[in-house]
Amino acid sequence: MSKIPAAPEPLSAPVFDSHCHLDIMVGNRQASSGDPVAQAAQAAEASVRGILEEARAVGVTRLVTVGYDLRSSRWNAEAAAEHEGVYAAVAVHPNEAHEATPEVLAEIEALAGRPEVRAVGETGLDYYRDWASRDDQHASFRAHVEIARRTGKALVIHDREAHDDVLKVLAQEGAPATVVFHSFSGDAEMAKKCVEAGYFMSFSGPVTYKNAAYLREAARVAPKELMLVETDAPYLPPVPYRGKPNAPYLIPLTLRCLAEVKEVHPDELCEAISANGVTVFGEW
Repeated sequence: MSKIPAAPEPLSAPVFDSHCHLDIMVGNRQASSGDPVAQAAQAAEASVRGILEEARAVGVTRLVTVGYDLRSSRWNAEAAAEHEGVYAAVAVHPNEAHEATPEVLAEIEALAGRPEVRAVGETGLDYYRDWASRDDQHASFRAHVEIARRTGKALVIHDREAHDDVLKVLAQEGAPATVVFHSFSGDAEMAKKCVEAGYFMSFSGPVTYKNAAYLREAARVAPKELMLVETDAPYLPPVPYRGKPNAPYLIPLTLRCLAEVKEVHPDELCEAISANGVTVFGEW
């Protein structure tokens, strides 16, 4: 496994990671350390504490950990219940949409009703991969939109090469009050459509990549009042750590890039994003 990146300079104002996968990070760290099965629970607990401590040391005081199937949704809901400063989102990922049976969706809705679960996601459409048929993806996405509406929780969207259809489904189904495009991947025109609809855009590590000028243009369009920042850890690490394992403590690198794009002080952007976090996920 790749060496873990060094911690960046701490932020001088607190912020939070709007989207990561604690369960996958914990699994990766256990695998790299060779923890025996008998110690798995203790190792997982220690890994979660370590991830949170690393993040807090650089000013990332809270995070949202996100499910992608029923098992991970259960795990993340429990982690959020057990750890201060952690909320969860629960859903079946579009790549796993064939698993979104009525029974599974019923349990996802039950999990979404828990107080530590503040969002339904990640759900949406992924046209980059064909692991699930488009029919299954659309059916699952529409079901999750309804779950978010019924539970009053934010909807966290995975949108990969499917912008027009994602927007169409939201328009047809009636979008929940709060919608977040996780790891926003659209251009400035897509950002304008999100602004018009009042959808939040969460920017991740790729906004720092040299070949992603279109993402920086989208960030210029997005008002601070509709912006979030995330890692999607352990995926999508920011420059200069492409190819390394991502983690919430690397948020400062993405945040500072966004602040430069927006031509504001990082503290100002941290303050805006923290306020947006309360709007989207509720009081911490």
